[in-house]
Amino acid sequence: MSNVKNKIAIVTGASKGIGASIAKTLARAGATVVVNYSGSKDAADQVVKDITSNGGTAIAVQADVSKTADVKKLFAETIAKFGRVDVLVNNAGIMITKLIAETTDEDFDRQFSINVKGVFNTLREAATQLADNGSIINFSTSVNRIMLPTYGTYVATKAAVEQLTRVFAKEAGKRNINVNSISPGPTNTELFTAGKSEEVINRLASLSAFNRIGDPQDIAEVVLFLASDEAKWISAQNIGVNGAMA
Repeated sequence: MSNVKNKIAIVTGASKGIGASIAKTLARAGATVVVNYSGSKDAADQVVKDITSNGGTAIAVQADVSKTADVKKLFAETIAKFGRVDVLVNNAGIMITKLIAETTDEDFDRQFSINVKGVFNTLREAATQLADNGSIINFSTSVNRIMLPTYGTYVATKAAVEQLTRVFAKEAGKRNINVNSISPGPTNTELFTAGKSEEVINRLASLSAFNRIGDPQDIAEVVLFLASDEAKWISAQNIGVNGAMA
């Protein structure tokens, strides 16, 4: 059993999809979880309800990770309530799929603002506010490993996240904080399936060795391990969680 008992974890973008699964998985393993959301209050409250009704401890905290003040508030509210932050999971992100030629300035700026600046903001805060011996898990994507039209700006943001991960792992290591990123493949979430036909989803599923797309729980179990005491010697790594898709 991966040991996260009594750890205090912030999971960004945890109101639904992979983030919600991560929050529930960490809570089942004994962590106290802060369910961060930007706009989906009802969904975040439901995740908290699901956790607490099963004997876990969780609260929901609104914060837009692209805004410095919101990130400071997220950490401050967590520390005021629970005394510290041990685990940071940077799951919040958006994906806009368009050909580069058709990508607008707004499309580009929105993705970099949330996917890159959001991670930068939380890492900068974690540099002083995350407890010693803590763990950070950032989210990249397995699409970085293939050349898939319409994903150009999205994969650029995730490549930046991987580099932030590697550098921050060196910077935070002096406090025994390990920092890694994971790269999910196609996963059955609203973010991924929106706008895709069944034919497209089946074609992407066929790229894996198991002829299926991932489930949010597949991703959550890897996050649980990386957040645990057993994973402390793993740092500055990017781990593909994609069923051999790439």
